[in-house]
Amino acid sequence: MDADQLRAMQAPIKQRYKDDPDAAVITLKAKGTLDDSNTACKVETGRALAMAGLHPATGGSGLELCSGDMLLEALVACAGVTLKSVATAIEAPLKSGHVFAEGDLDFRGTLGVDKEAAVGFDSIRLRFEVDTDAPQDKLDLLLKLTERYCVVYQTIKNGPRVSVEMKRV
Repeated sequence: MDADQLRAMQAPIKQRYKDDPDAAVITLKAKGTLDDSNTACKVETGRALAMAGLHPATGGSGLELCSGDMLLEALVACAGVTLKSVATAIEAPLKSGHVFAEGDLDFRGTLGVDKEAAVGFDSIRLRFEVDTDAPQDKLDLLLKLTERYCVVYQTIKNGPRVSVEMKRV
């Protein structure tokens, strides 16, 4: 897909959202089912069933997916798709590339070993390695726009309002 094809594909969608801003607000959903025999949760991804469980650092077997890894994988996926879309839009052709995400967390917090230790990631690093002939100013713009438009990155960076509730069924 080239820049003109991308613009043509997105033009009617963008116009609809300009004409009707409420149409742009979509609720994405995820669902999981608690596993009745393991400390695990079956997550319905829309494409397959993913079994999430405890990380080995908290006693897990390592056979199930770790939700922390899944968060970083979601960041990589979103950043990679955003990078490709922006590269196409600004006509900065990429021959190839890789996206890396790393995050540091202290499992003492998760396990309640140290009440002062944070629960969750302390830091997350996102890195792109690209093979391109694009000039540096295009790469600078590519990074700036990828950061600006990556939904998962912006969500992690800005921390949305979050609520939680429990219902008896």
